Amino acid sequence: MKIVVVGTRGIPNILGGVETHCEELYPRLARLGYDITLIRRSCYVSPDNKLDNYMGVKIKDIYAPKMKSIEAILHTFLSILYAKKVKADILHVHAIGPSLLVPFAKLLGLKVVITHHGPDYDRQKWGRMAKLILRLGEKMGAKFSDEVIVISKVIEDSLRIYGRGNHLHLIYNGVNRPHKTLSKDYITSLGLLDKKYIVSLGRFVEEKGFDYLINAFERAGFSEYKLVIAGDADHETSYSKHLKEEARERGVILTGFIKGEKLNELMSHAALFVLPSFHEGLPIALLEAISYRLDVLVSDIPANKQVVLPQDSFFHVGEVDELTSKLRYKLSEGVHEVRYNLAPYNWDKISSQVADVYQHLESA
Repeated sequence: MKIVVVGTRGIPNILGGVETHCEELYPRLARLGYDITLIRRSCYVSPDNKLDNYMGVKIKDIYAPKMKSIEAILHTFLSILYAKKVKADILHVHAIGPSLLVPFAKLLGLKVVITHHGPDYDRQKWGRMAKLILRLGEKMGAKFSDEVIVISKVIEDSLRIYGRGNHLHLIYNGVNRPHKTLSKDYITSLGLLDKKYIVSLGRFVEEKGFDYLINAFERAGFSEYKLVIAGDADHETSYSKHLKEEARERGVILTGFIKGEKLNELMSHAALFVLPSFHEGLPIALLEAISYRLDVLVSDIPANKQVVLPQDSFFHVGEVDELTSKLRYKLSEGVHEVRYNLAPYNWDKISSQVADVYQHLESA
C-alpha cells in the first residue's frame, strides 16, 4: 500500500511536535511493509540533511517558501498533485492548516486520512483572518476526509459535531523509553550542574509561555538553580527576538534546537521540567519529560490535564504568581524521580493503530 504524507515540515531532525510524531511513526509503518513517501518543505532542508530515504521512509522535497502565511498551503497543494501523480493509495495529511485542501484531494480521487494535532487557531501568533482559515481547515478535514485521527480526547470531543462516528479514531502521541546517560560533557559546556537546573522546551512562540516562566523563575529566587530553555523560532518574530534578549539579560540558558544525545543528557540530569503553555494538542515535550521520570510542573490546560500527573504538578495557566509559588514549592522539596504510566504512549502500539486505519480505508 502506497502512502504519501504531507503537512509536516519534514524529518529527520526538524523542529516541531508534528515532525517528531512523523519521525517516530513512519519508520515503524515502513517496517510493517507500507510504502511510505514523506514530503518535506524545501525551506527546512539544510545542506547536511539532504537525503532520499530515512529508515525505510522515502523522502521527497517539494518547494515551500519560508513564509508562515502561505508556506503550508502552497506546499500542500503541490504535494497533493504529487500524490496524484504517483498514484498514492492513501494521502495522509497532518494538522488542520493543510487539511483545508482535503476537498481538492478528494476531487482528484485520492483517499485521505487526516491527523488533527490540535486547534491551531488558538495560537496567539495568528491574526483574525488566519484563525478563520484554520477553523475552516479543521472543518474541511473533519467533514471531507475518509478517516480522522485525533491525538487527544479533548480534540475527539470537539470534532463530534461533524458526526463522523466510526471514522473518528483516538490515537495518542507516543514517547520512547529513554536510556539515561551518565555523561555530563554537554551540560558542563553550558555551565550546568547535575540536578541544579530546570528545563523547558519548545518553539519560541507566544503560546508556549516562556516569558511567564522566565519571570516566575526570577521571582522564585533560587539562585543555586538555573533555567534552561531548549528550542528556537521557526520564523523570527518580534516576540522571539524579545524573548531571547530577555533570556540573555536574566541569565537563562538557551540551547537552540537540540535532539539526540544532547537532549538526552539535558533531560537525564534536570531537576524539574516546566511546560507553561497556553495551547497544546498532546505535548510530546511533556511525554518526553515523564519518560525520564522527571518531576514536572505544567499549566492546567485541557491537553496537559489528559496526562495522568500528581495534582501538585499543575498551575493555573498564565498565572505568574501561582507559577512562582509552585516553583518554590517544587525546588524546596528536593529532587526526586516520579514513576508515570506510559502504556498509552507506546509508539509500536500507535503505529499498529494507524495501520488499522489504513487497512480499514483500503478495504472500504
